[in-house]
Amino acid sequence: MKIIIAGAGEVGSHLAKLLSREEQDIIVVDEDAAKLAVLDANYNLMTVQGSPTSFKILKDVGVKYSDLFIAVTPYEDRNITACSIASYMGARRAVARIDNFELMQPEYKEYFANMGVKNVIYPEYLAAQEIVTALKRGWARHWFELGNGEIILVGVKVRDHAEIVGKSMRELTSQRHTLHVSAIRRGHQTIIPRGDDIIHSNDIVYITTTPEHIEEIREMCGKKQIDISRIMIMGGSRIAARFAALAPKEWKIKIIERDLDRCRKLPELCPECEIIHGDGRDTDLLEDEGIQDCDAFLALTGSAETNILACLTAKEFSVAKTVAEVENVQLIYQAENLNIGVIINKKLLASGKIFQILLDADAESSRFLALPDAEVAEIVVKEGSKITKHPVKDLNLSRDLTLGGLVRDGHGMIVTGSTVFKPGDRVEVFCLSGHIHKIEKLFS
Repeated sequence: MKIIIAGAGEVGSHLAKLLSREEQDIIVVDEDAAKLAVLDANYNLMTVQGSPTSFKILKDVGVKYSDLFIAVTPYEDRNITACSIASYMGARRAVARIDNFELMQPEYKEYFANMGVKNVIYPEYLAAQEIVTALKRGWARHWFELGNGEIILVGVKVRDHAEIVGKSMRELTSQRHTLHVSAIRRGHQTIIPRGDDIIHSNDIVYITTTPEHIEEIREMCGKKQIDISRIMIMGGSRIAARFAALAPKEWKIKIIERDLDRCRKLPELCPECEIIHGDGRDTDLLEDEGIQDCDAFLALTGSAETNILACLTAKEFSVAKTVAEVENVQLIYQAENLNIGVIINKKLLASGKIFQILLDADAESSRFLALPDAEVAEIVVKEGSKITKHPVKDLNLSRDLTLGGLVRDGHGMIVTGSTVFKPGDRVEVFCLSGHIHKIEKLFS
């Protein structure tokens, strides 16, 4: 598949890095030679210096032969223009990054389609959605649903007291047929477990189950439900504003922002929130504003280090749930080991959306979750695909992926060795980074 990425910024570079591992033909276009040089030196791809809105440049890179054109420059107007030109010149599908929620409204979908923009991605909106989900499911690190919630993949960090610590996969599955351990994150490594693998304290365990057994999973992992009422946010960013718009009305939100001009804009963007002008790094200010009475603390400034430290401070005030925006992917592992709670990374969220499009998933009813070194996809089984030919135990699946659950005729079930997939099944696939192409071969 030929993929052209317009923009070698943070999101574009991250996408290029991931896609170059997937045996795809990648070309990155940007006007900044220094950014392109870094990609050239480290990844298996091609770079071209020039404007992504130049007809000549797009012609030179063969845009008319491209399967996917992704415009992720920092400027939404340039992204939309680049996608429009790429589609006009023959690109099969064009995706634009935007930063304006109004452009996501359903009534404008046809307008963008007529311009040649098949999909739009708004990373800040994706981040806000992720935070709302995280707070509603306060005991989990990750929550991923298939088929309207008929299958659930939940990521939980387990401690010494958890019932499943010290047990092997074989022990767990022999005692319970209502779950499937899809993966284990241990330190800097994600493991697709086999029968002899044992769960350790401080592992993040990804478990697939059905809705009626989710409470059983919570108890096995030694977790208590966290009810959210009061929320404090450090940083009045676009993510904070979108979160405030999506949050349930019963949540009381207080935003602390040190930039006075931004503070003056926030009441219009977040009319239901209390806005405080001040520095969220000041523990005296946090205490004066009642952090000790909050159920959740969100650190959403532009500095990953500041956000991590702020969440650690919130933990000292006994805040039950903390969320940190950490845009440096390399810092995610350290943040998780520090036990600061949920990590939000816009690059990973945008990558998930792109991979969903790459796999031709139905954007309206399926999901894709990108983790630092793994991906989770919801894939629909097609007629005649390889995965329908044999039971799971005879498919000779790669050790880099696992099939956790499926939804058939609206009913969720756990995948076992004897499962035979049928066309129309919606399947949860967990794979390590760089192995999406193996999913395509299975399901195509």
